[in-house]
Amino acid sequence: MTDRERAMAVLKYQPYDRLPIVHFGFWKETLAKWAEEGYLTKEESEEWADGNTMDAVVSQKLGFDFNWYSTVQPATHLSPPFEKEVIEEMPDGSKKVLNEEGVIVLEKPGAISIPAEIEHKLKTHQDWEEHYLPRMQFNQDRIDKAMVRANDKMIRFDEGGKEFLQNGERDYAMGLHCGSLFGTARNVLGVVGASYLFADDPDLFDEIINTYGNLCYQCTKAMLETGAKFDFAHFWEDICFKNGPLIIPSVFDEKVGPHYKRITDLCQSYGITICSLDCDGCIDALIPTWFNNGVNTMFPIEVGTWNASIAPWREKYGKELRGVGGMNKVVFMRDRAAIDAEIERLKPLVDLGGFIPCPDHRIAPDGLWDNVCYYTERMRETFG
Repeated sequence: MTDRERAMAVLKYQPYDRLPIVHFGFWKETLAKWAEEGYLTKEESEEWADGNTMDAVVSQKLGFDFNWYSTVQPATHLSPPFEKEVIEEMPDGSKKVLNEEGVIVLEKPGAISIPAEIEHKLKTHQDWEEHYLPRMQFNQDRIDKAMVRANDKMIRFDEGGKEFLQNGERDYAMGLHCGSLFGTARNVLGVVGASYLFADDPDLFDEIINTYGNLCYQCTKAMLETGAKFDFAHFWEDICFKNGPLIIPSVFDEKVGPHYKRITDLCQSYGITICSLDCDGCIDALIPTWFNNGVNTMFPIEVGTWNASIAPWREKYGKELRGVGGMNKVVFMRDRAAIDAEIERLKPLVDLGGFIPCPDHRIAPDGLWDNVCYYTERMRETFG
């Protein structure tokens, strides 16, 4: 079997010869560290990106089969993006920067975490109509410029990518990224701005949500109509933290749920039966909306401080709820005994079916190369 066939067989409860060994990428700092240690070349470290040709090289060196986040992504957000601009430079070297989403953030020297948000350009209906709505219109470039991994090279969708995807002959799983229905809107508004907007200006809130939903639908539809073949559909959100969602679940269900349903129904009509969603944090309160509107695969199932696991979800929602993730990546900084213990913890979850273990987020700089290699080797021994 190919890695592509294995992954789809697991998620569709079909027979397979062994479990695919997948990951969710790496921090850039992790790759830089491994390059300094001699495990990767400088080129491999610097040119890596989710699902690209260098990702395949790094995956093979570590013993992974592929990166689950291997998708073709039409441009479902601001186009063109805002031009990045330094607004102010501080005495300590920090900078206030207008980023591509129209948000002023504080960038600090040497900091590798998400920068603090200072101010958001989108505050009023006028801001939306002047600066954002024009950037949220569908055009063919959103499709044509999408990058496709065609075996050992990256090509544009309109420069051979479409033909490669139409023939469907590849050994690795590839998804169609259907965009974000709330997460990117939350980015441009900020958590506080998005929270207040629902109460202060419900008409604008609805217009923003509907605009994002319609654009994601149009891009998905245009991709599928070309005859390109995908193994799964995928969304990104990141709208939860360790204590739960960053939006009222009932609001999410009412306003955003129908857009999920519309897009997943479209994907189903083209034979795509696996639809995964990337959301960090404790997602339990939002799972009903996703599950009831066609999203059937949760990812990356962060173990975190709240011990997320597919087990209680499976008990509640049944076998139609699948998962990719749920492997506690912190063991990569420890030792082989910790890795062995984590694999033992995963055994009953794999036995449930419809679940592919995957490090529960990007592998961090404290992850040891040898430990990651040991993990992939032991996974093959255990689930082969």
